Amino acid sequence: MNSENSSFPLTMVKRGQPVRLAKIMAGRQLTHRLTELGLTPGVNFEVLHDHGGPLLLAVRDSRLALGRGMASKILVDAI
Repeated sequence: MNSENSSFPLTMVKRGQPVRLAKIMAGRQLTHRLTELGLTPGVNFEVLHDHGGPLLLAVRDSRLALGRGMASKILVDAI
């Protein structure tokens, strides 16, 4: 199954919905930075906070704040 067909941007995820990272649609530098922060393809995480500004994510054993511009470049699958 091609995950890009069912994947959607992280900005569309509702608070508390568990998702799996499918693909990062960004340049090399941003992709590398997000990978360093634990956002690797296949990782499961959820949005803890979304009130129109940055998203607060629970990734592995960490909390991570991402701006909406970055979040829009991250494709996820519902799990």
